[in-house]
Amino acid sequence: MSRSRLRPLSAALALLLAPLAHAQQVITPKLSYTGEAAAMLGGGQDSGSAYAGQALIGMDLHLDQAVGWPGATLKAYVINRHGTNLVNSSLGNSTSVQEIYGGQGTRLANLTLEQSLLDGRLVLEAGRSIANIHFLGSDLCQFFQGNSACGNPTYVFRTSSFTWWPVSSWMADAKAWVTPQLYVHVGAYQVDPSQAMDGEHGLRWSTSQATGWIVPYAIGWQSAAGARHKAMYELGGWQDNAPYRDPLVDADGTPAALSGLDYAGRHGRSGAYARFEQQVSGPDASHGLTLFGAVLKGTSGQLIEHWFAQAGLVQKGTFASRPQDDLALVVTRQQYSDDALENLRLTRAVAGGTGTPPSGQTMMELSYGFAVNSHLRIAPSLHYVMHPDQFNAPARAVDLPNAWVAGLRFDLNL
Repeated sequence: MSRSRLRPLSAALALLLAPLAHAQQVITPKLSYTGEAAAMLGGGQDSGSAYAGQALIGMDLHLDQAVGWPGATLKAYVINRHGTNLVNSSLGNSTSVQEIYGGQGTRLANLTLEQSLLDGRLVLEAGRSIANIHFLGSDLCQFFQGNSACGNPTYVFRTSSFTWWPVSSWMADAKAWVTPQLYVHVGAYQVDPSQAMDGEHGLRWSTSQATGWIVPYAIGWQSAAGARHKAMYELGGWQDNAPYRDPLVDADGTPAALSGLDYAGRHGRSGAYARFEQQVSGPDASHGLTLFGAVLKGTSGQLIEHWFAQAGLVQKGTFASRPQDDLALVVTRQQYSDDALENLRLTRAVAGGTGTPPSGQTMMELSYGFAVNSHLRIAPSLHYVMHPDQFNAPARAVDLPNAWVAGLRFDLNL
């Protein structure tokens, strides 16, 4: 067929495909599934296994292309979480080795309007969302399964009302780039514990059961777009005015474990953190060794944890024959407060036990991720839990033995 005859056919084909190309510019679809299995190898409370999963469907609707609203994006995500938690059935502590568990059921997890201004130097977002996808999150979490470090350092959930995925609430967030690499970030998130109940659907938007607000903030520096080695350094903290329970005493100042009365109600907690991620080797940002770490500490309030620290590494591109695989290691330490330890000691004594539980819990995770293709990653992992904590069962009469856990995570992104 001659070129002259092909031109009308090509023009007709381009005309037919134009709406599809436009639709791809207007909508960025989100479709993924993450599964996390875990099984006891030894120690802990009991033998057993568990599986938890999350399906996500959603979209980013780019309103500039859709209706001519420059810099605006509507983000809508729905998730379904299902399965069981090894912590509850077998491990016996309160820090999961399946970070995907929690907020079970199908719910609207995010519905926000994002507005970019000043050529992207100021980004505003408001609607229904969650603090931990905006603050203290990291892309490195995709390489781990445990909840001590991911989706955020667990300390922030134990010592504040930091809202967590997928339990959304009213929020507003602003991030300003002072320079192309230096940013300031602040947000406000409504605290509504009733939304965290399993089976909630995320469509109950009344504020009648809200208890306060948490305001996280940060100042940070990150490497320029296109840099050979990625880096991020950040200082931040949070202010929380929601009510919480004293870890030791009742309203009269007597240890509640002895009086039998309710623990005293408190208001107002705060904390601070420092963290970093630094790629130290590799030919580009997608391959090489990245080191990371964080320290978190409370600055006011009666807290169950004194401080938290984590350190780890991710090697992206492990062998010449497996350039998309990854190797990851993380170690975390949760150090409990004196009040929390005294409460555990008294509760154990009332139940007929003796002694004080260990002062902290150390968790380690080693994983290897196999990139099956560009859509599927499968990552077996090995977890070691030193001195499993007693917060889920404060009346336990004896310490649990150190635990070994085998994990398996897979991520399907379409």
